[in-house]
Amino acid sequence: MPSSPRSPHLVPPTSPPSASPGALLDKARQIEALVRNIAASEILPRYLKVSRGRKADGSLLTEADLATQRRLVEELPVLLPGPVLGEEMSGEMQARLWGTGRSGLWCIDPLDGTTNFVNGIPFFAISIAWIFDYEPCLGVIYNPISEECFLAVRGAGAFLNSEALPLRRTTRKLREAVAGFDLKQVSPHLGDELVTRPPYFSQRNLGSCTLEWCFLAAGRFDVYVHNGQMLWDYAAGQLILSEAGGQACSLDGGTQLAGPAVKRGVIAAANPSLFEQWRTWLLSHS
Repeated sequence: MPSSPRSPHLVPPTSPPSASPGALLDKARQIEALVRNIAASEILPRYLKVSRGRKADGSLLTEADLATQRRLVEELPVLLPGPVLGEEMSGEMQARLWGTGRSGLWCIDPLDGTTNFVNGIPFFAISIAWIFDYEPCLGVIYNPISEECFLAVRGAGAFLNSEALPLRRTTRKLREAVAGFDLKQVSPHLGDELVTRPPYFSQRNLGSCTLEWCFLAAGRFDVYVHNGQMLWDYAAGQLILSEAGGQACSLDGGTQLAGPAVKRGVIAAANPSLFEQWRTWLLSHS
């Protein structure tokens, strides 16, 4: 996986503004209030009523995506410094913001799960990560239908509506695990192995990458694999999982964030013991 655009000739930023975990947790609570407000005014009034179009890659785009992104671009930098890199921006703009955002950068998906949103399936979310020196420091993911807000701050833990994650003790045996994956997002060979000779107990797919990370962090899923995630798909969710005690890496074994132009495969599990079993099985059957 390509590395972040670090340079050995640059002195890294010393620490983020409001650097203490407690101070950043206060900011995360402010962001939670902000996304609840934006969802109520920009997303829910358009649920099942919005017009839709398609982006250049064929994926769906709605007025709700664009309206939510506009609000976040305006309001997030007031809470913490940094430009806002959004999924609905051009690739050129995303690359420019990533390259200049080392001292603070917002990475957002204004509406993850647009197909669910358009079709009335109640699994979609706003996802927000604040990244400092190419490491996520704060993550917030909100499902406006369930009113569940998952958030985490590096070093301060992960929470669902103020309750510490995980919500339940997950299994440590792969054969008892509930797996999350999308067959479209794994190789044909691996998909065949997962379906015909599954090492797990059962499988689910939500149609929203960001919520799948949160379900893993909450203990609703036990293991997870996906072969096509972009930065905004995993930046907040992987931090929430990590702070909840889970573990993840890219399919090639790396842990570092990739830039916005890089599609990344991920392996994850709700606890380290299960992660090792799941990763070993996947790598031997890929």
